[in-house]
Amino acid sequence: MENQIKGIHHITAIAGNAKRNVNFYTNTLGLHLVKKTVNFDDPSTYHLYYGDKTGSPGTILTFFPWEGISAGRRGARQATEIGYSIPKGSLDFWLKRLEDHNVIYNKVAEKFGEQYITVLDPDGLKLELTVAKNEDTRTPWETAEIKAENAIKGFHNITITTNKIQPTADILTGVFGYKLLEQNVNRYRYITDTVDNANIVDLVEVAGEAAGHVAGGSVHHVAFRVSDEKTLMEYRDKIVALGLHITEKIDRNYFYSLYFREPGGVLFEIATDNPGFAVDEPVEELGTHLMLPPQYESHRAAIEKELPQLY
Repeated sequence: MENQIKGIHHITAIAGNAKRNVNFYTNTLGLHLVKKTVNFDDPSTYHLYYGDKTGSPGTILTFFPWEGISAGRRGARQATEIGYSIPKGSLDFWLKRLEDHNVIYNKVAEKFGEQYITVLDPDGLKLELTVAKNEDTRTPWETAEIKAENAIKGFHNITITTNKIQPTADILTGVFGYKLLEQNVNRYRYITDTVDNANIVDLVEVAGEAAGHVAGGSVHHVAFRVSDEKTLMEYRDKIVALGLHITEKIDRNYFYSLYFREPGGVLFEIATDNPGFAVDEPVEELGTHLMLPPQYESHRAAIEKELPQLY
């Protein structure tokens, strides 16, 4: 299975105020700020990574926080909901915590036999806290207020809204090796058995839905996981053979990436496990330093002066 797609690697979204983003994801949700760096194309903007202790693939949600950015709009041709896995028995804890922290949420609902809470982050990004059918054995990041029995484990699924599921489904099944697991009305659940978690993609087909607008509170792209660079380039060949445009291999410091837009309109990335987030700071210090891409290190003083305070 080493040369196959192994579920979700990371998901990247867009935020507004950086300090508010850090407070929500580290304090309210209790995630670990794994890496504090800058946007490769805009070093005046942070690139923030949240996940578990080491930044394991399948746990990492990343943000580009652009101050003053306009609000996005959910719609077709978008990844519209990010599903997190929470432990069995933790729903009451999360309902109380969301209430206490004045977070917008909906009452507990159910789909595919799994209970979940819909949550909006401060920018309107739609999250779901889901009690998975199958036990999630991943070790979560704990905080003083959120212990392991309630803590978020990592991703459960990603939901893509589309006008027509077949073109996207063909990529998932024909290229990535996913299989249709279940269907409920217009929601189709696809899964890969190469990993036990972060392995579900839901496609929601809404024929007349207007295209969404990617901006604040929107998912920018979804990254799928491969073991190494050799496998990465094998997938590049597969995408090229379909006649789709895909980038050359890009070094993102913590993984190597390819990007392409799947036929349904969502930006997909394929990312490697190597080298990981401990390549430039020890595991015990992850997220505590501003780590800059090498090309910006000589400009550190100016960048640090321009970046907003996070705490």
